[in-house]
Amino acid sequence: MNTKTPIFSKTDNAKFFRTLNKRVNDYFKERNLKRTGNWKLHLKTIIMFTLFLAPYFFLISLEMPFWVYLLLSITIGVGMAGVGMNVMHDGNHGSYSTKSWVNKFMGGSIYILAGNVYNWQVQHNVLHHTYTNIPGHDEDLDAGRIIRFTNEAKWYKFHKFQHYYSVFLYGLLTFNWALTTDFKQMSAYLKRNLSYGTLKSPKILWTTLVITKIIYFSVWLVIPMVMGIVWWKVLIGFFVMHYTAGLILSIIFQLAHVVEETTNPIPSAETGEIENTWAIHQLFTTTNFAPKNWIVNWYTGGLNHQIEHHIFPNISHIHYGKIAEIVKQTAKECNLPYYEYKTTRSAIIAHFKHLKQLGQQPQLA
Repeated sequence: MNTKTPIFSKTDNAKFFRTLNKRVNDYFKERNLKRTGNWKLHLKTIIMFTLFLAPYFFLISLEMPFWVYLLLSITIGVGMAGVGMNVMHDGNHGSYSTKSWVNKFMGGSIYILAGNVYNWQVQHNVLHHTYTNIPGHDEDLDAGRIIRFTNEAKWYKFHKFQHYYSVFLYGLLTFNWALTTDFKQMSAYLKRNLSYGTLKSPKILWTTLVITKIIYFSVWLVIPMVMGIVWWKVLIGFFVMHYTAGLILSIIFQLAHVVEETTNPIPSAETGEIENTWAIHQLFTTTNFAPKNWIVNWYTGGLNHQIEHHIFPNISHIHYGKIAEIVKQTAKECNLPYYEYKTTRSAIIAHFKHLKQLGQQPQLA
């Protein structure tokens, strides 16, 4: 695997990004709109936090049958994913508000979702958004040995069944965040001096990580037990909550980048250069799904408009539906791809079909 830092080509004969950027800028200027969130996002924030936290207070304050307890745990998971996709995501991209302190506050909601701001910004904003779908550089493609997301990953016999078992592993995403991933990532990122913006002192970062984890586990495990909920119920509810959120988030992430249409460009062995410019690279490595489904668009925080998000990560997701037509038309004029699935169902089928193809023995495939 080429370990050189990828360098994107600067040749854009079609002037795709220059044209697109001007058109999008004109869209906001002509309508006198801010690129950040507005009342629609603020209202959604209230709804998502209510969906996430209200069931928690019901659980710790009311006696209820076990099936109701599980149902509320699932609801918390749905709200947890909703807060992550709609509030935390925009906040950490600086697109929630024009005020930096509001973005930091909303981005900090990741701490009650079991994550860490520093790790998320490096892994997502820096590595994923910069080196999208490039093996060895985009960590979203790295599932260890258990799942093979690219043709470049080593093949094992058990990968023949990955299109069956992968969905069960997807639910462990946020559970792993809470227990191990954050510690591993912080250690690795600090060794590489990676940061999104100014790199804070390692002592401050490690202290923040430990303190926020203690608070997190106190809120979700200790307090419920202190309030009288039997320990095994608390542990089951905690797992169900995380599994629900992890399954939702994982599937939505995978539909955008791990399907047959998207590519996994390899940098030149000599120069480390990628064939396309950064903006054009996003078109080849990203796909949208269910662009006209307002429920999917509303709940996923516009992550079904992944192409628009990748090219304009600093624009709030509430605008993606409108600027999508501009991006699509500009790509068409420049003879560039614009991948999209009309429905979520077709995207899910395409993803698991692609996993099945990647699970075949390379010599036979």
